[in-house]
Order: sequence, then C-alpha cells, then structure tokens
Amino acid sequence: MFGLHFIKVQPTTYLLEYRKGRIVREGTGLAFFYYAPITSLVAVPTASNEVPFIFEETTADFQRITIQGQITYRVVDARKLATLMNFTLAQNGQSYTSDDPEKLPQRLINIVNVHARAEIQKLTLREALQKSDALVERLRPRLSGSPEMIALGLEILGLCIIAIKPTPETARALEAEAREQLLKEADEAIFRRRNSAVEQERAIKENELNTEVAVELKKRQIRETKMDADRGVQEKQRLLREAEMAASVALEEKRRELVSLASLNAKSEADARAYAIEATMKALGTADARVLQAITNAGMKPEQLIAIAFQELAGRADKIGQLNISPDLLRELMAKPAA
Repeated sequence: MFGLHFIKVQPTTYLLEYRKGRIVREGTGLAFFYYAPITSLVAVPTASNEVPFIFEETTADFQRITIQGQITYRVVDARKLATLMNFTLAQNGQSYTSDDPEKLPQRLINIVNVHARAEIQKLTLREALQKSDALVERLRPRLSGSPEMIALGLEILGLCIIAIKPTPETARALEAEAREQLLKEADEAIFRRRNSAVEQERAIKENELNTEVAVELKKRQIRETKMDADRGVQEKQRLLREAEMAASVALEEKRRELVSLASLNAKSEADARAYAIEATMKALGTADARVLQAITNAGMKPEQLIAIAFQELAGRADKIGQLNISPDLLRELMAKPAA
C-alpha cells in the first residue's frame, strides 16, 4: 500500500536495486521492502539454462544439412548483462517490462549458428555427418572465448550436437549408396569366403598329392631297398659261386695233377712191364719150345692137361686114323666143375 512493496528472490537470481540511477543494493537471494515509485529492480537469473537449437547449414560440397543440439549456459556477470539487456521488473516485482530475457536464448543460438557455419563450411557432407564430436570439440572453445559471450557476461557450461541430418533426398541417396556398398561388401565377403573355400580345397588337394608323392617315394625307397638287398644277396651268391668254382677249379687242378701223376705212374709201370716182358721174351726166345711147353704145363691141373692134350690131338687129326675115348674118362671130365 502507498507504493511500498516487499520482494524476495531465490539464491539463483541476482537482484539490483536502482534509485536515482544508482545501485543501492545488489546480490543474490535478497529480501527487502522497497518504494516502488522511486525504485527500479533488475533481476538477472544466474542459474544454468539449457537452450535447444536447430538450424540448417551448407557443407563445403554445397549440401544442406540440419544441425540439432543443445547449449548449456549461466550468467557469471549479472551487472554486465544488465547493462546490455533489459531485465527490469514491473511494478508488481514478478514480471519483466521487456522481452529481452526471452531473446537471450535466441541470441545464444545465433552465436552458435555463426560459429557452426564457419566450421561446417570447411567439411564435406560425409565428414559433417561423421564428425559431430570433432565439431563440438572445435566449437566449444570458440564459443567460450567469443567476444559476444564475454560482453554478455555468460559462461558456456556445455555444448552437444544431438544430430546432423541431410535433406530427405540426400539421405535416400546416401542410404542407397550405403546399401550398395553393403551389398558390395557382402558380395566381396561371399567372394572371399568362396575363395577361401577354394584355397582350402586346393590346400587339401595339394596335401593329398604331397601325401601320394610321399607314399610313392616311400614305395620307391622300399623297392630300391629290396633291389639293394637282392643285389647284395646276388653278390653274395656270385661270390659263393666264384668260391665254389674256385674250389672246383682247384679240385680239378688237383685231379689233373693226380691224373698226370697216375698217367706217369701207369706209364712207368707199363714201361716196367714192357721191359720185363721184353726181357722175358728175349730169355724165352733162346729157349727150346718143348722146354717152354713143359714149363707152362707145370703146375696145371689134370683136367687142364687133358684139355691141352685134346687140343694137340685136334691139331694132328689128319695123322690120326682112329681115336677111342672111354666113357669113364668123359664122365670124370664132365663131373668136375670148371675152374
């Protein structure tokens, strides 16, 4: 009543009380009575605020993209902000007399847009779509150190880019290209898998061939070993035969020597007998035939003597007229066995 009011602000609101153009009271979380006709109150919120933004920009390859994100800020110098924007309260102490407090978020969005445009125009569409984190890392220090933020007494607490999207036509084209790339990669994967299967089959075939070659080599080694063994046996058999032949040759040599020696002995014996016969014949040649006959008949058996007698009778048969032989004599001759 009578223009006297009471005001109480939260700890997150910086309150300035002006009288006659001078600050008489300021701070956060104040509570006091004031006389409205001569007092101006300026309330600047110092709590952190989140401002979403969305705007379109053009990339280096002239493609339109939509950037959607959010910026978090707070007022660190309420006096400086109050000198640039109107945060004066109305007479009731609850509403503002101007729409500047509502324009502050848009001013921040415009600042972000300006700096984002400078970065986006350096990137191609693909780079902009893939490098949102890198874009945030480049924008945050530029926003914090920008003259606009310092002049307004604001501090950037956070910046995030939620999405970067191309136009629907470009998105469909990129989807088609990505789809084709995926199909190509799938085909390449199938090709690599088939090629791997072929390589594995080739490796298996090579292993089988190598195994067969190894088996054949082993067989050849076995055959060569058998041949070497047979050759060794044959060599030993040859040596044995040569030894037998050498033994036979030595035996034949001995036999030939024996035969030669026997021949010499026989010749010597024949020469001796011939000499004895010759000597005997010489001795007998000078002797009388009757004497020789008598000597020959000496020591003969009676039947032999009778046979010689009959032989002489047969030789003189032409001179014998008649010869009578008794049966008793014949019986005696036939009864005795021949010698």
